[in-house]
Amino acid sequence: MKLPSSTRNWLTIIGAIIAAINFGLIILLFLISTLFNADSTNLGLFIYIILPGFLVLGLLLIPVGMLRERRRQHRSGTEGTAPLPRIDLNDPRHKNAFVIFTIATIIILFLSTLGSFEAYHITESVAFCGTLCHEVMEPEHTAYQNSPHANVTCVECHVGSGASWYVKSKLSGLRQVYAVLTNDFSRPIETPLHDLRPARETCEKCHWPQKFYSRSLRTIKYFLADSANSEWDIILQMKTGPEYAELGLKEGIHWHINPAIAVSYKSENDKREVITYVEYTEKASGQKHIYRDENLVVTDSSLAVSEKRTMDCIDCHNRPSHNYKSPSAYFDKAMITGEISSKLPNIKQVSMSILSETFTSKDTAMMKIGEGIKNHYSNEMNDFYGTNKDLIDKAITAIQKEFSQNTFPEMGVRYDKYPEHIGHQESDGCFRCHNGRFRSETGRVISKDCNLCHTIIGQGKPGMMKYASIRESLEFEHPVDIGTEWKETNCSECHKSLY
Repeated sequence: MKLPSSTRNWLTIIGAIIAAINFGLIILLFLISTLFNADSTNLGLFIYIILPGFLVLGLLLIPVGMLRERRRQHRSGTEGTAPLPRIDLNDPRHKNAFVIFTIATIIILFLSTLGSFEAYHITESVAFCGTLCHEVMEPEHTAYQNSPHANVTCVECHVGSGASWYVKSKLSGLRQVYAVLTNDFSRPIETPLHDLRPARETCEKCHWPQKFYSRSLRTIKYFLADSANSEWDIILQMKTGPEYAELGLKEGIHWHINPAIAVSYKSENDKREVITYVEYTEKASGQKHIYRDENLVVTDSSLAVSEKRTMDCIDCHNRPSHNYKSPSAYFDKAMITGEISSKLPNIKQVSMSILSETFTSKDTAMMKIGEGIKNHYSNEMNDFYGTNKDLIDKAITAIQKEFSQNTFPEMGVRYDKYPEHIGHQESDGCFRCHNGRFRSETGRVISKDCNLCHTIIGQGKPGMMKYASIRESLEFEHPVDIGTEWKETNCSECHKSLY
C-alpha cells in the first residue's frame, strides 16, 4: 500500500525509526527475560518503562510530522491537499488504512495495558525500592532484609492502600531520582518523618490494638569487655499490656495508644528526640493535663508555633524495619550464635576498640578489623594465636559480616545516626518523656519508674542468677559496680559513648 506523501518528512521518518528500534528492543529483551528466566529489576525497568516511553515518543512524532507536512503542502499548494486529512470509508484506500490503524491501535493499547501493569508491579517491588539506587538505598535495604518485616514489601508501610498515597509516593520518587542523578542528597539520608503515612493506616493493618494485651518474657544475654568475656543475663517481664488481658489497654506500654485517651507532644527539634511539651487528654471527660520539662526553658510563643503530634506506634517503634545495631549489640549476637568463641581472651574488648573508630570506607573497615584482631593475638599472645588461628579467623569473619550489615561508611550510616526510641540503653528513648522532670501545674509527674514498662525477674551470671517470682521484681544490678550512678544518669550517656 502506497504511503501518503505527508509521511515523507524527517520528523515522521525519525519517529518511525525511534519507534521501530525501541519496539524491536522490547521484543528482544522480553524474549531474553522469558527464555533465560532473567528476572532482573533493571531489565524490567527497560522493558516496561524506559523503552516503552521512547516507543510512545516515536509514535507521537509520526502523526505530528505528517500534520506539519500536510500544512506545509497546503500552504505551498504543491499537491492541493487540505490542512487536515479526510476520511472516506467508501474509498478502498481509506478503508484499508482505517482497518490497519484500528488493529494497530488495539494491539498498542493491549501492549500498553500489559506494560503498565508490569511497570506498576516493578515499581512496587522490594528490589526496585532497595536496589535500583544502590549507594543510597544499600543501608536501608540491608537492614530491612535482616528485620522482622523482611517478608513485608516496602510499599505496604511506605505507601499503603489508596490512589492518593500512591500518586504522592511516585511524585516523591521523581524528586528522589533527580536528587540521585544530580548527587544532591545528604549522607546519611534523613528519615522522612513528616512524609510517612499515619501508623493507624499502615502498622495497625496487621498489628491491631486488640492484640497488644498480653505480657511477655524476654531474656537478654550480654558479654562484658573483660578478659573472660563474662556473660551477664537479664530476664524481663515486658508489660506490653495489663496482667489480665480482659482489661485491654488500661495499663502497660501500649496504654499510650489507648483509644480512650490521647497523648500528644511537641518536640524541640525536627527529629522528635528532645520533647518539651506533653499533653494527656481523657476523652470521656475532656480533662487535660499539660506537662512541661522543668529543666528546659521554652517560651510559650515558641511552643505556640511548634507542631503538636499525637502519639502512635512510630513514636516508640521508630525503626521497625531499618534498625542498625551497635557494635556491642551485634558482637553479642555473634557470640550467642557461636560465630565468635568466648574462649578467645579479651575478644570483645579488642573488637570494641577497633569498632569505635570512624572508617572512611567499608574496604578500609574490613582490613582494619582483620589486621587489628590478628595483630593483637600474634603480638600479645603468640602461642595462643598459633594454636587457635581458626577460631580467630572465624571471629574476624563474623565481626566483618555484622559490621557490613549495620555500618555503611560511604553513606555515613551507623547506629547512632538513627537513634532507636524503643528502650533506653543507647539513646534516651523512653526517657525523652519518662525522665521525672515533666511536671503539670497540679503537681503530676511523668514517672521515671522502669517498672511501669517491665520488671526484672532474673539477673546475674550463669550459675549465680538471682530470681524473683513473676509478680515480684528485682532491683536492677549493673554488671559492673558503678554504685548508684545508674539511678542518676541515663543509660545512653555511658553506653552510647562506649562504642
